[in-house]
Amino acid sequence: MVDPVDCEVQVREVLDRMAEAALRSGRRPEDVRLLGVTKTHPVERILPVARTGLVWALGENRVQEAEGKMENWPEDLSIPWHLIGHLQRNKARKAMALFDVIHSVDSLRLAETLDRLALEFDKAPYDIMIEVNTSGEASKHGISPEETLDLLDGIFSSCGHLNPVGLMTVGPLCDDQVRIGRAFGVLRELRDRATKEFGRPLPELSMGMSGDFELAIEEGSTIVRVGSAIFGERERRQ
Repeated sequence: MVDPVDCEVQVREVLDRMAEAALRSGRRPEDVRLLGVTKTHPVERILPVARTGLVWALGENRVQEAEGKMENWPEDLSIPWHLIGHLQRNKARKAMALFDVIHSVDSLRLAETLDRLALEFDKAPYDIMIEVNTSGEASKHGISPEETLDLLDGIFSSCGHLNPVGLMTVGPLCDDQVRIGRAFGVLRELRDRATKEFGRPLPELSMGMSGDFELAIEEGSTIVRVGSAIFGERERRQ
């Protein structure tokens, strides 16, 4: 049984660390929001955290896993769900039906599919983010920084039912703070260039997880995706 008091303590500890990081970088704590990453965690572990009202949204990596959780979600508890994992085009329809925001758009073909679905599902304008591989690691999904402006141009030109609200990245999986900070800085600079070039606001920078969210905030993150620091270590898949 998950203790609701322990859940609130864990969430507040994360929020305190977020606030301190924001203040260190000359920003307001309220400018950064907490997205709870629920990957592999069962509904009974997620619910006490969601009921605290301290988590802005919940994030899932897999469409199928999210569907199972949403089917068992209580009707009296409303909270946004974001898709933060890689999305294949053949799962775009289901993703559109389930999620309020998709963080992981990385191709024009995927964007065009989501654009048609947004109209079909009467969800236009539908919020998306562009996933950028700022670390250059082959194991990571996302478009390269060099291709990002062209992708945004294509979306702005041909996907009128989508609303690009920002960029997303995953920091390098290493202990090198300089390297991690540089990857986050690349995303911020890219967002600033895109805002200037297209004359359209891209307010969101989705970057930072349990191990590096403070550094991400110092580099400009507006959404941190935190899982283990809130819910504990991930459960092993059977």
